[in-house]
Amino acid sequence: MIAARDRVGIIAGGTWCADHNKLVDYWPGEEDQVLILDREVRGGGPACNLAIGVKRLDPNMPVATVGLLGDDGDGRALKAQAEQEGLDCSGLLMLEECRTTFTDAFTSKDTGRRTHFYFPGTSSLLTPDHFELSRTRARILHLGLPGLHAQMDAPWKKDSNGWVTVLREAQAAGLKTNLEMCSLPAERLSDTVRPCLGHLDYLIINDFEVAALAGRPVQHGEETDLAACLENARDVLASGSMELLVVHFPLGSIAMSREGDPLITPSVAIPKEAVAGPNGAGDAFASGILYGLHQGWNLKATLQLAHAVAAASMRHIGTTDGIDRWQKCLEVASAYGLRDELI
Repeated sequence: MIAARDRVGIIAGGTWCADHNKLVDYWPGEEDQVLILDREVRGGGPACNLAIGVKRLDPNMPVATVGLLGDDGDGRALKAQAEQEGLDCSGLLMLEECRTTFTDAFTSKDTGRRTHFYFPGTSSLLTPDHFELSRTRARILHLGLPGLHAQMDAPWKKDSNGWVTVLREAQAAGLKTNLEMCSLPAERLSDTVRPCLGHLDYLIINDFEVAALAGRPVQHGEETDLAACLENARDVLASGSMELLVVHFPLGSIAMSREGDPLITPSVAIPKEAVAGPNGAGDAFASGILYGLHQGWNLKATLQLAHAVAAASMRHIGTTDGIDRWQKCLEVASAYGLRDELI
């Protein structure tokens, strides 16, 4: 096994999809008509967004990706994007006569909220056999999205699901592990993810996801209840093997480890008029966390970077277009300042 001190780089595996992003005036009702203000096609999913996000933060960082694409227009565009960004694409496979996973992602300019229409395509064909981790020199594996991959979500050999298999094999090979989720129905999300908690070193999730895992709500209307979020985070941390749990929400984040007090960090006060869309902000936040952890930064600096990267990403409708080198992201955050609700 390769010694931890000799490991460098990050692998992002799982969902690769084509995000057909559209910015609309407002979300219409049935049989209504609404103007599309902007549109573009970009790579999406954690295997894409996290990999590109980290590579943009530091072009010298080795970043590899694992996933499946169809041999179609979307697939060829995504493969070209991955190669242009400088990713190691040896694990990004193209399948003939298969449709690339895609999402029609609508962002309402009026509210900033997103609505996704998802076509599984090649994601339904991904299995643990597509992950060869025994020889990698990477330090961290970032994996997602449970609940959207039919074969990964199902039992695999002796494991509860394929996600458990990949995480277990990654840890056995000497990698640190992190799992990303998406906002599925709470019971379905919990059933798929809970078996994975004993095979994770890190867990970076949002307020909806920590509520789903703990089985208790954390929101009152539009607001996140900080005390409820802390209570749920403690329960989730205790139920797994994670050394670090981070919960993010619009006003800030909570970071919790096995030792010491929770660290509460406000988010960047990016003005509403500067926000093109929140699509990919969670992946951007995770990119900052995993980069800081990889580089050995202290937790406070790591969280500050994570919020800075998330803010930078929100300036563009695409999931990664707004991300720049980590120094530039911190400059963006410094220019906008921090929200004062949690200070």
